[in-house]
Amino acid sequence: MSSLPSAAAIDRCFRLGDLVLQSGKVLADARLAYRVYGQLNQVRSNLVLYPSSYGAWPEDLAWVVGPILDPTRWCIVLVSQFGNGRSSSPSNGGPALQAGGWPVSHADNVRAQRRLLEECFGVESPALIYGWSMGAQQAYHWGVLEPERSQRLCCICGTARTTPHNRLFLLSLRQALTADPAWNGSGFDAMPERGLRSFALIYASWAASQPFYRRGGHRDLGYADVESYVEQAWLPAYRRHDPRDLIAMLDVWLACDVAVAAGIVSDEPDADLAAALGRIRARCAVVAGRHDLYFPPADCAAEAALIPQARLQVLESDLGHRAGNPRDSAVEQAQLRAVVEELCQS
Repeated sequence: MSSLPSAAAIDRCFRLGDLVLQSGKVLADARLAYRVYGQLNQVRSNLVLYPSSYGAWPEDLAWVVGPILDPTRWCIVLVSQFGNGRSSSPSNGGPALQAGGWPVSHADNVRAQRRLLEECFGVESPALIYGWSMGAQQAYHWGVLEPERSQRLCCICGTARTTPHNRLFLLSLRQALTADPAWNGSGFDAMPERGLRSFALIYASWAASQPFYRRGGHRDLGYADVESYVEQAWLPAYRRHDPRDLIAMLDVWLACDVAVAAGIVSDEPDADLAAALGRIRARCAVVAGRHDLYFPPADCAAEAALIPQARLQVLESDLGHRAGNPRDSAVEQAQLRAVVEELCQS
């Protein structure tokens, strides 16, 4: 086991060796990139795991340290999911893109993260698993696949199963990239500039809400119009990624289903999801954004009702999906901090 991390931020890479995936394929020389803030206490009871969201790297998530998660109280581990370009991904030697979808799942992320905590920190049961968007998907998978190891889950603006409507959004993003002339069927011969612009337009129209644009939220951020907002704020965020990684993460999101991960099958509609979520023993905060178009409150509420110790809370915000990742908004930060404080009182 490695030595305990210091209070300062530390970027590290955990080598897992060859990892057999849930699909049966092998992820050769698998690795997880992660960043640590704070320090483990003597009894190793204060570790918070924060799995990454779509396209996010640890430095993108680091703003939560302080406003939401206190590094003097918690040892905070920000971990990159497979496919995001830092951990094993198509761009750095991970599995290539395939016709049936990238062969990595959230079950694989959870199994790798469990090994990370056990082998590098000596922790079998983190105090809290905190996740936004795809991070929330991974938190749900922890609760279902590792019920005895999961004490508390804070699942923000995400669902345990990708809904049909959300699936359409994801397929539109995938189509935007693969319709680019640079797509060759398994990768790209050049940077897909047309595809990335379409991708950014779709993302910006869904991630923020209609009320956000109606009040001119993009202008408050310094952009003259929505076109400038997409070109200067959204497009660079995705252009920094290898487009193969963008597709790989979409495939993981498309396949998100805790019932499938748990091997639960039922002939009754949604009975498999109810059985899977019924396995969760952790105290669970299910947090929805009032105007989230990806994961609307009704979808989050339907899943929360299936979790034994879940409480649904709604962020009052017009930021849409990004209300769950309010990097520059103190109002939403205060709401999220209150959710975490209440969840961790016991």
